Amino acid sequence: MSARTIRVNELLRREINDVLRRRYQSEALAITITEVRVSPDLRDGRVQVSILGDPEVVAKKFRWLRRQAGEIRAEVGRRIVLKFLPKFEYRLDKTTAQTADLMRLLDEVGGGAPSGEPPEPGAG
Repeated sequence: MSARTIRVNELLRREINDVLRRRYQSEALAITITEVRVSPDLRDGRVQVSILGDPEVVAKKFRWLRRQAGEIRAEVGRRIVLKFLPKFEYRLDKTTAQTADLMRLLDEVGGGAPSGEPPEPGAG
């Protein structure tokens, strides 16, 4: 991946997040764009989206985001100038939820001790 592509990816990630925060404050509260990857010709892009909440809320917010995709793309196009503005394909990034589940399981196995603290002497 070229340095230019990396810069474009980061710029698009920041701009999409900013559009969500400024234009759709209440609806996009639990939504974070974690990564954008554009093709070298800037025609297509994959947008990784992390959404906090239970599975029903995540599905509802993801459907909402996909409905707003055209407006978000248009706003990003007004903010930045590229030869081609990619067509964004939104994908759910499940790593945040998986990390939270893993931390919860580790806390359960560890007896509920706060993470980062060593167990008490003689315990176990």
